[in-house]
Amino acid sequence: MSNRTALAIGLVSILGTGAASLLAQTSGKSFEDMSDSFAKKLLKDGKEIFRHDTLGSEAFWGGTLKLHQAIMGEKLGGVGPGISPKKALELGLKVDVDAVPKEVAEGINAGKVDLTDPANTLALLKAEAVIGVKGFFSDDGKTLTGVGIQCSLCHSTVDDAFAPGIGHRLDGWPNRDLNVGAIIAAAPDLSALTDMLQISEAEVKKAVEAWGPGKFDAELNLDGKAFRPDGKTAATLNPPAFGLAGVNNHTWTGAWGTVSYWNAYVGNLEMHGQGVFFDPRLDDAEKYPVAARTKQGHKEKQGKDLITAKLPALHFYQLSLPTPTPPNGSFDEAKARKGEVLFNEKAKCASCHVPPIFTEPGWNLHTAEEIGIDDFQAMRSPDGRYRTAPLRALWDTEKIHKGGFYHDGRFATLKDVVDHYNSHFDLQLSDDEKTALIEYLKSI
Repeated sequence: MSNRTALAIGLVSILGTGAASLLAQTSGKSFEDMSDSFAKKLLKDGKEIFRHDTLGSEAFWGGTLKLHQAIMGEKLGGVGPGISPKKALELGLKVDVDAVPKEVAEGINAGKVDLTDPANTLALLKAEAVIGVKGFFSDDGKTLTGVGIQCSLCHSTVDDAFAPGIGHRLDGWPNRDLNVGAIIAAAPDLSALTDMLQISEAEVKKAVEAWGPGKFDAELNLDGKAFRPDGKTAATLNPPAFGLAGVNNHTWTGAWGTVSYWNAYVGNLEMHGQGVFFDPRLDDAEKYPVAARTKQGHKEKQGKDLITAKLPALHFYQLSLPTPTPPNGSFDEAKARKGEVLFNEKAKCASCHVPPIFTEPGWNLHTAEEIGIDDFQAMRSPDGRYRTAPLRALWDTEKIHKGGFYHDGRFATLKDVVDHYNSHFDLQLSDDEKTALIEYLKSI
């Protein structure tokens, strides 16, 4: 008998079977097995939460805004014209083809399904085929009684395999077609927003309708600033939720916090789920007058907490999402090799976008002056800085980067980005060097 075994037996005899369980968990192989099982469970649970969990948000989107009534339309017992499948796709909502009932898919192919009828939107909701939106129905299944939203609403899209807007899920890809503002404006009861912001319904609609496809203002509920000084919307582009492993701060103005912070913030204050949230920085009445007045930094449990216990698995799943690799032919390989040298040397890109995570390891924030842009969006965050955005899937300007680059899409192309930094840092890049650098960026 080894000394280690004898010691373990002695401890069990003294401390009882509880100690035996503890020793089993902390022995090398047992703990390793437990870690593997834990990781698999987190991944499985996190995917389910990301894709399908409303976090209790139906109390707001259905119960308060009554959005389900706008979806049904007056012919089905709701209000207005209703939201048909055709209209839903125009609003940027996506349909998971793997969840569409076979007979419905065949009917669409054959032209036998009326895509202008809101009743068919209800059929898709009943099948849980509308990505990011969950419908709640009466016991007989005939009446839509509520609606909630999921993380995947803004941070998933589809590959259009069946038709534009209908295909297989692409988790973590930003939905740059989704017009959240137009969806909110369609809700029958906006009193919760008029009360929060202390503005009229017309002003609420003006603010959210200005967002346009692919944009959302995650600070409007804090500072009430719907528009920038230049008159443009204060909303920012939906960012990718993939390629975040190893990245410290999340969001365009990363001073808000990490991925786990933002999940808690969005789940509670943007999705309006049922949970607990704490951030005393929001007590600053001068910077965040709306949040301070409505005590959003001190959200206490109302009933069952449907968010907090899900944050670990949700975080784990998001960190598991890899950056999509560029398809063959999407960039010039020879020029990209030259561009990589420029990226690391003359162009100085790697001084901030450190490979292979392509942001700084550590506190990856910079002032607006450092990067040569205005500070409006940065100053809405606690630290007044912009995050060094990790460079991810820059080859895809059709889905992932539709709407442009930077937080507000101010640069329409990669060439515009390169030209900006060439001027701001006086890099003196030639046209050929710019082209090579762009090809490398597309290869990342």
